[in-house]
Order: sequence, then C-alpha cells, then structure tokens
Amino acid sequence: MKRIRKIIKKMLVTIGILIGVIIIGGLLFLNLSPQFGGKHTEEAVTYFEKSQNFKDGKFTNKSPTKTSPSLKDIGKVLKVMTGGSPNATPSTPIKVEKVSKEELAEVSAVTKFVWFGHSSFLLEIQGKRILLDPMFGQVAAPISWMGSKRFSKELPVDIKDLPSIDAVIFSHDHYDHLDYGTIQKIKSRVKKYYTPLGLGTHLQAWGVKKEDIVELDWWEETKFEDLKLIATPARHFSGRGLSDTRATLWASWIIQSETENIYFGGDSGYDTHFKAIGDKYGPFDLALLECGQYNDDLPDYPIHMYPEETAQAALDVRAKYTMPIHWAAFKLNQHAWKEPTERIKKEAKELNVNLVTPKIGQVFTLNNLENSSSNWWEDL
Repeated sequence: MKRIRKIIKKMLVTIGILIGVIIIGGLLFLNLSPQFGGKHTEEAVTYFEKSQNFKDGKFTNKSPTKTSPSLKDIGKVLKVMTGGSPNATPSTPIKVEKVSKEELAEVSAVTKFVWFGHSSFLLEIQGKRILLDPMFGQVAAPISWMGSKRFSKELPVDIKDLPSIDAVIFSHDHYDHLDYGTIQKIKSRVKKYYTPLGLGTHLQAWGVKKEDIVELDWWEETKFEDLKLIATPARHFSGRGLSDTRATLWASWIIQSETENIYFGGDSGYDTHFKAIGDKYGPFDLALLECGQYNDDLPDYPIHMYPEETAQAALDVRAKYTMPIHWAAFKLNQHAWKEPTERIKKEAKELNVNLVTPKIGQVFTLNNLENSSSNWWEDL
C-alpha cells in the first residue's frame, strides 16, 4: 500500500511538472513569438483615448456587438466547432490565373485589380500600386496546424515577383488579413502603410518604420499624393492573442481619385454605417464587400454578414458594382465553401445589384466591370 502511494505521488508530481512546462511554454510562446504582434506604449494608449471609439481601454463598435461567446452559447460554439458542411472545402485545389512579371512591370494607365482570394487585392490606380489586406500565407493562424490550408496551391503572383508597392491598406489585425510572414517578405518594397488606429504597433514590432505608417480613426481622411484615403466604420473586432481583444481598431476604407470612387469594406457585420457611408461618400464605382465566414448557428454575433445582408449593404453604400470577397481562400467557418457566392447571386438578382465575380488572379479593370464575371466555382 505504501509503495502504491509512492507511485501515485510520483505520477502526480510528474503530471504537475508536465502541466507546468506546458503552461510556461505557452506563456513564453504568446509573449515571445513575433507573429502575435506588438504591445502598445502608454503614449499610444493616451492617444487612443481621444477617440470616441475607445472606451475603458478597448475599441468599440457603434452598435452593441457580441464578439466573445457567453457561457449560455457554449453549446452553439461546440456545434460550430464539431459540425459543418461536407463541402466546406473545394473537391480539388482552386486553379488560379497567373499574372506574369511583364504584366506588372508598368503600372496600368487604367484602374485595375488582381484578386488573391479572400480579401487580398493588388490595385493599380493613378500610377500607383496598392495592396489591400495582403495575406499571402498558407494558413490564417499563428501556427500552421491551427488552421486549414489555402484552397489554392499557389498565388496569382509569386511574392518574390511583386514589384515596388506604393502603399498597403489594412482593415484590421486578424490573421486572415494581417500576416507576419507576408509583412516580412514584402516590407522591403513597400513605401507606405495605412491602418486603423493601433494596428501600426504590430507593424513596428515587425520592423516597419513608424514614419512609414499612417493610422486613422473612423471618418478621418488623408491624402496619398493625388488620392484621398478615408477610414470609415465597420462592425467587427480585433485581436491576435489571448489578452488583446479589441486593442486595435477595425475599419473599412474609401479610395478616391478625381474621377473614381472605390469602397473596401474589410470585415463587417451589417449595420447602419453602410448607409451613412453611402450617404456621405457614395455612389461608388465598385464596392468590395465581405460575403463569407458567417455562421447560421450564431446569429447573435453580428461580426460578419450573411450573403443577403451583403446585397443590402451594396444598396446602402450606393455601389454601381459589388464584388463579394472574404471567401474562396480559407475555411474559417462551417458553411459550404461556395455557398456565399451562390446565395448572394440569388439575392442580388432580387434586389437588382450588379455583381462582379472574377477568377482568383484574373486581371480586371474598373472601366470594364460588366465583362469581368464568370461562374468559375461551379465545377469545383
């Protein structure tokens, strides 16, 4: 009996040591791994406190918005984690259109786009190259085993072949929009970064110079040479670790030239801000609006739009053409991977919304949007 107690005691000590090692290792990983980003200085927080969108040490949405599951919703969350559509990923990898180095050698005389899937774009406008939410990694997570791989085996443009980039615009700091590895690969050729309040802290931690970063609050405007950039509201949240939820702001963006008006919605649940943006800055030649990664089992968490809401948001912002984004690259929720575009096509027909659905990697221009669509996903 005495010997059994000794064995049990030894086992408990061993288990305790293992648990301690795991906890210490986890804490070291969270605090030392660069992909989690930086921490704000006291000076930065003092500056944030001037914003109407910063309360009690956190950024907030205009409307009350649940972003973290409550205890009563644990059952729903478990269902989300363990359920899902059998068609959540394509049956075969998505084949992307490849863009040659020659195509990118000179900036286009007309405004053109290349979609990388999800919410990432290369935009050429007024002689400048701009990246929108560039996320070129294979997994939208801090560790590779934590997420499913990108639906395509390659990108439309190899990162090493990207030309000089005049500006990068970020909507928020989630992993599917802001990627540490991508920043490390592109920062040597990027001149300027435009972000919502606080996101620059991550970029600085990753080696980007502070003077190359412009942070804006909602409704603030700035000039980028002959372009006007405007940070506008979104209904979402932020965070890269366990303790930094809503530590940085999230935003949508407007990119204006003298003759063109483009709206990049970032991530956002549906709300009245779309109409406010449309009333103040519309109509838009093209609106890039999220349409994916929603979950029908969690309707009380309005941080993403259902496809039918995306179509309504297109009307609210007064978009001449709308492109559904935030789909076709990663499995971040449980719906069938091509369901978002099928649902919005049906609703857009009802509401008379003009959709643009190019292939990933397809070069399309603002002056020829009506001829830029196909149902490329149908046979996958």
